Amino acid sequence: MKNSIKYTNEPLGNVRVINDFLPSPGELAFNEEKVKVTMALSKASVEFFKDEAKKHHTSYQVMIRKLLDFYASQHRTS
Repeated sequence: MKNSIKYTNEPLGNVRVINDFLPSPGELAFNEEKVKVTMALSKASVEFFKDEAKKHHTSYQVMIRKLLDFYASQHRTS
């Protein structure tokens, strides 16, 4: 590692816990009707999803699609 982390026992100040609202990579794989789109993503994001997809024996595109579906479902207004 380039920089080692130095931990201290100092107070953190005003902290609030935010619940993890994103699904785990394993929850991002199942079939639905699809619409093809073209978009450019960062290389780092694509590499992350490709690595996670290998671990879960699925496609990285499926994982990205499920993440977007989950996000949309959390913010959809009726």
